[in-house]
Amino acid sequence: MPTRCVALATRDASLYADLAGIFRERGIPTLSLLPGDRIPSRVAAVLTSPAEAPQLRHPRLLVVRPPWDPTSILAAVAEALLGNRAAPDLILGVDPGPRPGFAVLSGGSCLIRGALEAPEAVGLLGRRLRHQFPGRLLTYRVGSGDRAARDRIVAALWGTGGPIELVDENGTSPPGRRRPRDALAATRIGAVPGRTLRSRPPPTVTAGEIANLQRISREGSDGHFTISRGEARRVLQGEVTLAQALAEGRRRYLGAGHVAPAAPGQPY
Repeated sequence: MPTRCVALATRDASLYADLAGIFRERGIPTLSLLPGDRIPSRVAAVLTSPAEAPQLRHPRLLVVRPPWDPTSILAAVAEALLGNRAAPDLILGVDPGPRPGFAVLSGGSCLIRGALEAPEAVGLLGRRLRHQFPGRLLTYRVGSGDRAARDRIVAALWGTGGPIELVDENGTSPPGRRRPRDALAATRIGAVPGRTLRSRPPPTVTAGEIANLQRISREGSDGHFTISRGEARRVLQGEVTLAQALAEGRRRYLGAGHVAPAAPGQPY
């Protein structure tokens, strides 16, 4: 039986190169087509640009609209390659931490998993998944551990649509290196129904959490400045993201007459 593949049907050379590179890195077989070409039966999904989409007919036509997100596109492609009918809902499992693990599940299968660079990035991923899978119910299942990171994740997800469930993390963390382990834990969290949040829980912030976030902010600025206690509290309460707090800290640092530092490191 021919190997199922993904078709890249576009005349947009830049889009083609970007998509081909992502799929090559993941070992996903691709087929190059032009809009209007016959699409072989072994093609599980067709990716194209918005302008070229009207020229194509396929049950899994994935229109790549800028600014497009590799993670949500890879999840949609993985679901198509499974060869099953789309499940009625999707689940985003999250293992909370400074760099949360995540897993996208559909019909009991894990489509993609990995780690994000900050708790607030979970909200952006949720919005991108909703955009990539219109009409599908997206449920968020967040592990109950690491309360400070968990609260930031819930704040980032609140208002994006879809229920948010808190899942007991006991027994979900496998042994191994931190970041791959977080992604596996997120997969296990996503598979377990949790307690649905009916209202946004009030944030609680401790002095230790504030001090720890200030330490992280100094690392994120490559040692040039530290965000204030008040700004750290706002981040932990979900009012601003750490990236926004670092940008404001950088503005004040430059406003005080300091020489512009090198590009800051990746904030947690």
